[in-house]
Amino acid sequence: MRKRTRAVIAVCGILIAAYLFCLPGDLFKDTCYSTVVTDRHGELLGARIADDGQWRFPPTDTVPEKFKEAVIEFEDRWFPYHFGVNPVSVCRAAIGNIKAGRVTSGGSTITMQVIRMSRGKERTMGQKIIESILATRLELTSSKRRILALYASHAPFGGNVVGLEAAAWRYFGRPPEELSWGESATLAVLPNAPSYIHPGKNRDKLLDKRNRLLRRLHERGKLDSLDLALALEEPLPIQPVALPDDAFHLVEKYSKTAHGKRSRTSIDIHLQRQLQALTGQWNSEFSMTGINDLAAVIEDVATGEILAYVGNADPDRVRPGSDVDIAAAPRSTGSILKPILYCSLLQDGEILPNTLLPDIPVNISGFSPQNFNKQFCGAVPAAEALARSLNVPAVHMLRRSGVPKFLGTLRDCGIRSLSRSASDYGLSLILGGGEASLAEITSTYSKMAASYLCTDKAEFKGKGRLGGFPLTDKCALWWTFDALKEVARPDEIDWRMISSVHKVAWKTGTSYGFRDAWAVGVTPEYAVGVWVGNAEGNGVPGLTGARTAGPVMFDIFNLLPSRERTTAYSENGWFLEPAPSDGIEAEVCRESGCLKGPACEDSEILLLPAKAIATEACPYHRTIEGQNVFLLPPAMEWYYRQHHPEYAPFVPKERSEWPLMEFIYPESGTEIFIPRQLDGSVAGVTFNLAHRVPSAKVFWHLDNEYAGCTQYIHQMRMNPSTGRHTLTVVDESGNTLSVSFRISDGRKAFSPTLSSR
Repeated sequence: MRKRTRAVIAVCGILIAAYLFCLPGDLFKDTCYSTVVTDRHGELLGARIADDGQWRFPPTDTVPEKFKEAVIEFEDRWFPYHFGVNPVSVCRAAIGNIKAGRVTSGGSTITMQVIRMSRGKERTMGQKIIESILATRLELTSSKRRILALYASHAPFGGNVVGLEAAAWRYFGRPPEELSWGESATLAVLPNAPSYIHPGKNRDKLLDKRNRLLRRLHERGKLDSLDLALALEEPLPIQPVALPDDAFHLVEKYSKTAHGKRSRTSIDIHLQRQLQALTGQWNSEFSMTGINDLAAVIEDVATGEILAYVGNADPDRVRPGSDVDIAAAPRSTGSILKPILYCSLLQDGEILPNTLLPDIPVNISGFSPQNFNKQFCGAVPAAEALARSLNVPAVHMLRRSGVPKFLGTLRDCGIRSLSRSASDYGLSLILGGGEASLAEITSTYSKMAASYLCTDKAEFKGKGRLGGFPLTDKCALWWTFDALKEVARPDEIDWRMISSVHKVAWKTGTSYGFRDAWAVGVTPEYAVGVWVGNAEGNGVPGLTGARTAGPVMFDIFNLLPSRERTTAYSENGWFLEPAPSDGIEAEVCRESGCLKGPACEDSEILLLPAKAIATEACPYHRTIEGQNVFLLPPAMEWYYRQHHPEYAPFVPKERSEWPLMEFIYPESGTEIFIPRQLDGSVAGVTFNLAHRVPSAKVFWHLDNEYAGCTQYIHQMRMNPSTGRHTLTVVDESGNTLSVSFRISDGRKAFSPTLSSR
């Protein structure tokens, strides 16, 4: 007897254990889902179909009230009360099937249907028993709300539409929360026979079932007479509608990185649609001139979140490269990195805001940068060089900084596309010799503004993203923004005269060969980046940042809503000036932009970065022969006085440390590659000299052999042989100057001359 009792207990224990562990932890573990991407508020941006070809959105935990009432009334009126199996429904179904002589009803509860959908087995009596057991087990561990949510997420709705959310979008073009009573009732009856009755098949029967359900809901007090009348008048959907497809390239990105999942982005769908419409209009206009692609990004300075993202405008217009997400693709940067270099040099005390920089011809191992207008200014203030996007001063700034150091700064800013070594990039890095994505560049400008606005009290929302960001000096950032707001606008509007016009610190860039046009701007609230060009990389004459990307950028700024201004962030729509504690006050020479020297007569007090005190005093003001004079080196002077008629050249009566002559080309130690013509002949090389007295005669000697004489324009073309040489010039007053250089094999190719703006 005891053995039998123990056996019974053991069997009961096994059965209980089997019952407790018979239900999988995840009923739909192997189910594949669509990739779903929403905006910051949960509104659908776009979706991609699941791997099995079904529109099946990832499950949600909620079911809209109207659908809940409709589906319970239609499928399982006793759902809130039973334990997974409704004995009354089972008995009623059995009696009905016996009378009909065939299966007309299964008596399944919603819980049992969830089990059936998760298992995917054929409908047999044995499977029905298993489903009943598993349904009771599911009821023990799950709430009615969760069970109903599982049903709504996995029920078939006809064709390749699975789940309530996918059905609501495919049949009615909106989320299930916004469905009417008539629409909710339509979807409630569809899972009953999705292959037999759906919006495109047996519509009369579908309409009849929907209307009968609506009347039953009315009888039970779920909707009043007016709601019933309106619901009965609602038409059935004719055919599936297309899902929203906003932020196309961003959705494609999530389809790869978060495949089969639901992702909520920081995108604002209303701003996104405005941006898509605007960029689409511009893209249509540009396409008539052979410019086919356009990308744009809007970032919130306060949080670092992307508010709108157009990887490539108008992706529905079929063309080569329309699927390319250009906003994330590395492209030649043109001049767009110049503000970062300017700011870093200010921060390190290498220059002051208006330090005079050389703007004269330079040739560095075959690299011969040119300004966009092919002219030289001789000397130009650093801030003006940045605002005008002059290339030669930028190269001089990079030489001063050092390519490795600047490359490290760019990477610390978050520009990871620059993956090659500093020697590979060389000085061309500042003129488009490197590549970065629009998203990276826009984010860097945004971080610069965020870094400036960040307070010591850590009140700034996005401060966490600034960890390791290298540009932190408020004075350096302020002077950078101050210079960038002086960039000439493409609409030729002087923003100082119109209070309603946005003040924007902005920069353009144009890559070599007119392949990439950039414009990136920043305010205390937003950073906006625009790229215009062709995804395939072919250039278009006239494709420049100022002419194409710039107007688009300002149109985007006009879309953006102004926010409440606070003294902690901005004043009159612009950055609040730095506090005295943010830097040091120093006396600066107005003419040279350097710290005031003993001979400087016109100066001003400026708030500068802390390290500015270590910069050199003005090297251009000296006391010579009892006079305080402003005197530039000969090469700088030769070009400078062409643009500055007020400049008065000073020629000392006696010999002094101030040279009268200077080689414009070549620099001492230069290696020169002389190109060959098509016929194989060697063209030679032109040497260039600046003399403070242009009318002076200058006698040229190559390796102690007389080569000729010049006056007024001191240029001499020669054809030296391969090897080392010394060029010596002597003026009629006996002043002598020499330079050494090396001629290399002319068959070597020159590095391309980059022209960037």
